[in-house]
Amino acid sequence: MKTYTISEAAQKLNLTVYTLRYYDKEGLLPFVEREPNGTRQFKESDISALKVIECLKSTGMPIKEIKHFIDWCSDGDSTLQQRYDMFVDRKAIVEAQIEELKKTMEVIDHKCSYYQTALEAGTEQIHKKNIAPLLTI
Repeated sequence: MKTYTISEAAQKLNLTVYTLRYYDKEGLLPFVEREPNGTRQFKESDISALKVIECLKSTGMPIKEIKHFIDWCSDGDSTLQQRYDMFVDRKAIVEAQIEELKKTMEVIDHKCSYYQTALEAGTEQIHKKNIAPLLTI
């Protein structure tokens, strides 16, 4: 079975060694085995688990809540409902974030169009109806 050093795992995940050590310190990596000298040995399954951790983190989930998820995974089938509920909640949060990003994109698209038109005309005067062109949405 292929294993990875902490440096190799970090590189594979596009993380820093410091980040992986921090995750370990926070209890997010109880599944990572160590050699007798204490060196962490990451397996493919550990890399997959870290991808889930990174996914949860990218949704804005705090480390403490990710730790609860890791603990639930360690507890086995008795926590299937909690894990399911957590992902349903995360999905709703991400959907709300997507809606906010869509609104942000609308503003950015509008401003790109505004400035493209002004550049083509060589002036913002083409938009003279707008009193505050930098702030107009």
